[in-house]
Amino acid sequence: MHPALGIDYGEARIGIAATDACGILAHPVESIPRGKVNSLERIAELVAQKGIRTLVLGLPIRMDGTEGTACAKVRSYGAKLHAALPHVPLIYVDEYLTTSIAQEKLHQAGKKAKNFRPIIDQAAAVEILNNWMETLPPSYE
Repeated sequence: MHPALGIDYGEARIGIAATDACGILAHPVESIPRGKVNSLERIAELVAQKGIRTLVLGLPIRMDGTEGTACAKVRSYGAKLHAALPHVPLIYVDEYLTTSIAQEKLHQAGKKAKNFRPIIDQAAAVEILNNWMETLPPSYE
């Protein structure tokens, strides 16, 4: 395994999570406010700082398995991300229920719902990374 960055693309914020250096455990990193920070530049900085070798971008596929306008926005952002970091593989992962799962885990950890907003995107990005890691074959390097 190797270090990967999970990305939860949202209208207001982009949640970022990363694996440890060995690529085994995912942890929250930050939420990038859209429109206030150049997210492509910030992600490039994180890739360099953390030695990231894979980008994992959550794709909001509908319950019936089709892609709608939300997926089109994510894919458009993914194209920009790939253009900015062509040397880092970009993988799309179905993010179905990741925000709900993240909210439930935050609730179980004793966090109040009103305090979710600043960290929910990061927690969803952790779930995106976890989903991706669960699908990897044992010999993935």
